[in-house]
Amino acid sequence: MNEYALPILFGVMAGTIARLYMLRSDYRQYPTYLHGKIIHLALGFIAAGLGSIVIPAIMEEEFTAITFLTLAASQFREVRNMERNTLTELDQYELVKRGNTYIEGIAIAFEGRNYLVILTSLLTTAGILLWNIWVGLVAFIISLCLCHRFMSGNRLKDLVDIEYFEPRFDGAGLYVDNIYIMNIGLPERQKEVLRYGMGFILKPKNFNVRSTIANLGQRQAILHDVSTALGVYRDSGTPALVPLAKRDLDDGRVGVFVLPQEKDIEKAIAIIGNVPTLENAIRMPTKSNIGKKGKVSR
Repeated sequence: MNEYALPILFGVMAGTIARLYMLRSDYRQYPTYLHGKIIHLALGFIAAGLGSIVIPAIMEEEFTAITFLTLAASQFREVRNMERNTLTELDQYELVKRGNTYIEGIAIAFEGRNYLVILTSLLTTAGILLWNIWVGLVAFIISLCLCHRFMSGNRLKDLVDIEYFEPRFDGAGLYVDNIYIMNIGLPERQKEVLRYGMGFILKPKNFNVRSTIANLGQRQAILHDVSTALGVYRDSGTPALVPLAKRDLDDGRVGVFVLPQEKDIEKAIAIIGNVPTLENAIRMPTKSNIGKKGKVSR
């Protein structure tokens, strides 16, 4: 048997296991079971195969084989496009949409996880070939820790304090605490809103968070996740029953108004806290040269 066969086999297995570990369906039920998972596992297997042949190719001075990695990069970019297009099409039929920012974040995550698979199989194969199988196992465990670290980013509970407020009406205006949400004039609709509605205030923990939660895509992600997990009391053609999130322009707080079918305050707070912080929504104004006190870029 070829001396590289077993290290490559172990590398492929390690990468595939890593992809399986990172492939989870939660309450949002995405990727779907069964066919959606099969697609991503197959792509993970291919990524693992590519990663595991890098070190043998270098040892045999077959440098042209490494050019397959550039081909892999273009193919996995297509994975991002596939996810983006699929979710964009599906989003048209959601009662509470994900929004383009959330969709782009999901698409980037699926592309990035294939690169983590390549890294896992590469390190595992390198550990076995350059040292022994035990070093390869250690490299595999370290890679899994890296995968876990990079697959779970920040959550909203790290950025904001979440507090429940009963929605109220002042005339026709709907408010959550003192934040105006929308205008509802029909008494029947007002009764439904007060019966099923829930309000939450998100208080930013620092100045940077104000800009992050002000992002429309981040706010839409909150509304989508809560409506997916707890259901939503609305149907198409009922604009008065649309969940909304609005800002307090003075202090940057965000008022969230939802109409869940399951009115559970503690569960709703937990769901909002676990909404991922979207990469495209993160802003760091205080990190800029102008934002730093006493420092101006020249």
